Amino acid sequence: MGESKLAGQFFDAAIGLLQEVRDGDSAEIAAAGAAVAEAVANGNRLFAFGAGHSSLPAQDVVYRAGGFALMNLLAVPGVVGVDVMPATLGSALERVDGLAGAVLDSSPAAAGDVLFIISLSGRNALPVEMAMNARALGLTVVGVTSVAYATETKSRHVSGTYLKDHCDIVLDSRIAVGDAELTHEGIEAPFAPASTVVTSALMQATMAAAAEELVRRGIEPPLLRSGNVDGGHEWNGRVMSEYKDRIFYRH
Repeated sequence: MGESKLAGQFFDAAIGLLQEVRDGDSAEIAAAGAAVAEAVANGNRLFAFGAGHSSLPAQDVVYRAGGFALMNLLAVPGVVGVDVMPATLGSALERVDGLAGAVLDSSPAAAGDVLFIISLSGRNALPVEMAMNARALGLTVVGVTSVAYATETKSRHVSGTYLKDHCDIVLDSRIAVGDAELTHEGIEAPFAPASTVVTSALMQATMAAAAEELVRRGIEPPLLRSGNVDGGHEWNGRVMSEYKDRIFYRH
């Protein structure tokens, strides 16, 4: 069989978006990386939150080889992935008022910590409320979203605002409304979403910027190694012991 034309078109679209965010978000990525480094240096904690498929880039920076050991997932019951049954319940919970506040109040997140809130549309009650409450608690909020949704859709939060309106730093994924890069004759709906690829790249680029800033300050970044390479378990045991008061996914 020959190569797929549509597969190649998706790669082209994803590469184009990656170039856009690399160039267009460079200052914001550096600022978010500096915020992470500041929290690490000052003894504060790191959290990432995303609902539905936006949880994938959040999970991508938690407890993984090459990642920061003290990045924690701020989980909201029922919205982290498609494992909730029925899967449609997760989408419904994103629109429930009060849920984000309850989760934050019962979490270890506190003033001085950094919270990444990932929401492609940024229009649902959950991410908006999460950002508003987190800033009120004194957290630094980094929103990872597509700003285009704020001009082309209506907010579902009572305030009429979007995630981007309640963040200290906004990383714009530049994903078009609808999150589908391809169309094709004979196929009724657009398809091939690229938000996960681009948003994960934004998160990993930010963590790289944070590592760079920590080294500039003379601080060893608290990184995990792969457990599948010799010495990895020993390395990770040392790092987790050193930072155990800021790691919550082991409890």
